[in-house]
Amino acid sequence: MIDLQKAQVAFKEFIEGFNNQDDLGFNLKVVHTMYVVKNAKYISEQMNLSKEDIDLAQLIAYLHDIGRFVELKTFKGFESVKNDHALCGSKILFEDNHIRDFILDDSYDSIIKKAIENHNKLKIEPGLTERELLHAKIIRDADKLDNFRVNRDERIEELSPGKISKIDELNNSLISDKVYESVLKNECVDVHDRVYPLDYWICLLAYVFDINFKETFEVIKENNYINVLVDKFNYSNEETLEKMENIRNIINDYIEIKIGR
Repeated sequence: MIDLQKAQVAFKEFIEGFNNQDDLGFNLKVVHTMYVVKNAKYISEQMNLSKEDIDLAQLIAYLHDIGRFVELKTFKGFESVKNDHALCGSKILFEDNHIRDFILDDSYDSIIKKAIENHNKLKIEPGLTERELLHAKIIRDADKLDNFRVNRDERIEELSPGKISKIDELNNSLISDKVYESVLKNECVDVHDRVYPLDYWICLLAYVFDINFKETFEVIKENNYINVLVDKFNYSNEETLEKMENIRNIINDYIEIKIGR
């Protein structure tokens, strides 16, 4: 049985165990987790899944980013290249056995483990069962959907502590060729290809190319996320401005196709 109240209490106790709660990005990740839970519930309900799978999707959302809190304490920032926070979270849960703090029933362990370990990958690993794949896709959509909200609403220094400290770094940034080419090919950006500050922003925009469900695309469209995020900066370089407008058009067209308009 899945007890979401138990999971919520366990998540609160987990984050209270950290002594770096005032660090940039810490509260952002707490709030992010709550929104991802909400998104996972919405997506799975819109898909008319069973109550069990709707609850399971929310449980996975509570757990998906616990490795980020360890990452923030260790690196004083987000380190997607140096550290795989999904594997870190999986270790905390399944090697250190903290999964039982969140759910006593072990029959869901494989689904939870696979979903967490795959939520941040460029592509989902092959060989998952049908249900493992379903929940891996739900958490990926729920997570990406809130990343759009976070980057729309939060301060730059909160978004990339230790990497980008002021908005002018993005206003004046160039775009690396590999990152731009990924968008032209309708592909997500490999985190190892990011060079300039704006590459991190384009990496976010290109999440659209890995969205799995029409329901998620509709929320992105309703919130006008792509246009708002493209318009967040005043691009000082003419070539960058031209590329960003092209990125806007490519991604918006892709969303319209996926929605079926």
